[in-house]
Amino acid sequence: MSGDNKINIVLAGQGNSGKSTVFNYLTGLHQHIGNWAGKTIEKAEGTLFYRDHTIDVLDLPGIYSLTTVSEEELISRSYIIKQNPDWIINVVDSTNLERSLIFTLQLLELERPVILALNM
Repeated sequence: MSGDNKINIVLAGQGNSGKSTVFNYLTGLHQHIGNWAGKTIEKAEGTLFYRDHTIDVLDLPGIYSLTTVSEEELISRSYIIKQNPDWIINVVDSTNLERSLIFTLQLLELERPVILALNM
């Protein structure tokens, strides 16, 4: 982990999967929520405190694959691969699981801790 009591987590997943809603819940912030893919085009950062831990949470733009080339997805891919977060929370639309499987498998292949968060 980043430090003894500091944890860095990243919310990653396809556009319109609910990442910003999860971000707002965890951080108590009010990241604008939109019901369309590509709504978040920049990283949003927040912090939560749990017991003696400081947890930095990053809401990334939607991403469909780690082999992508779109500008928004490059922001997400670069952070996931180069910044080495302590945890990756893969937020997935539970009503369309099949669409998310490739990205989820790519995250698991990175051999980093991944939490699969099913959202409706």
